[in-house]
Amino acid sequence: MKFELNSTDQNSKARAGILSTDHGQIETPIFMPVGTSATVKGVHQRELKNDINPDIILGNTYHLYLRPGTELLQQAGGLHAFMGWDKPILTDSGGYQVYSLSANRKIKEEGVKFKSHIDGSYHFFTPERAVEIQRAIGADIIMAFDECTPYPCEYNYAKSSMERTHRWLKRCFEADKALPQLFDYEQTLFPIVQGSVYSDLRKESAHFIASMEAPANAIGGLSVGEPADEMYAMTDEVCAVLPEDKPRYLMGVGTPINLLENIALGVDMFDCVLPTRNARNGMLFTAEGTINIKNKKWENDFSPIDPAGYCFADLDYTKAYVRHLFTVNEMLGKQIATLHNLSFYLWLVREARKHILVGTFSTWKAKMVRQMEPRL
Repeated sequence: MKFELNSTDQNSKARAGILSTDHGQIETPIFMPVGTSATVKGVHQRELKNDINPDIILGNTYHLYLRPGTELLQQAGGLHAFMGWDKPILTDSGGYQVYSLSANRKIKEEGVKFKSHIDGSYHFFTPERAVEIQRAIGADIIMAFDECTPYPCEYNYAKSSMERTHRWLKRCFEADKALPQLFDYEQTLFPIVQGSVYSDLRKESAHFIASMEAPANAIGGLSVGEPADEMYAMTDEVCAVLPEDKPRYLMGVGTPINLLENIALGVDMFDCVLPTRNARNGMLFTAEGTINIKNKKWENDFSPIDPAGYCFADLDYTKAYVRHLFTVNEMLGKQIATLHNLSFYLWLVREARKHILVGTFSTWKAKMVRQMEPRL
């Protein structure tokens, strides 16, 4: 994996770069749609590739490990072949899912024992096992196994959790070196900065992660309920420590405004379930604000979903029609909303990239943040 920094904005820390993998190039800043169980919910791979056109998507280690399982994925030739996707894929380590199963898991130094949400069976993830599973899944980018702390979180717990994450990281790198290559392409391990919302812990973690000299670095444990200002403050402090010549990935973020604010702080990569999950609940993100398409006010609005036309659906269907689909619980409504939201998110980060390259990012960002705030 190789990263080339093309341009840095003069009035912020925003950057434009190109990340090269064996499955293709990723132009940054980039948003990565989440394909939890080998699918971006509600979207055909053909629509994903031709209409939304992300440079990279996400797979979920925890869910893929449980179903269909790594043995079947290896038989298929890896996740790319299994799901019919020939561009880059990133898998998370399963750490966040284990965090979200707080009532059904037990953390020890060796690893985490957790209970499956599907059948109640018990499983044990260690840093070594998490790397082994991701190698078998076959993603281009794999994540270190970390402990994600909740918000709020006591300082002492955040500190001990961060230190455990650092010890686990060393084990992840050792496992990564020791494991044989299963596919004919490179798989790159990203470490993750933790430390909750404590400035000294975040800086300590960022210095430790930077010292590992990985090809890229991630920031985890944010967007877990903390106020946006705290998220931005932590991101800013971490980005000030992480090396400039390597991509920075902010995990699980966020709203369109969150994306622009964090791009301005020096983040290159994002993922989040928000555009897909909110789409299934009738929320449409636009450059002019947010629409709840289920509201009665759209009942006889026969204008296009979005005249900006981020994808074919925006101009092919009206707001009244999509509202009707949600009213009668037709799955097509959720599909159309998902297609729109993901297309908008990809347009947004690509537009940010264009403005970074020509030196107008800060002015454009300020205008877009104001514009996107209203609930329509």
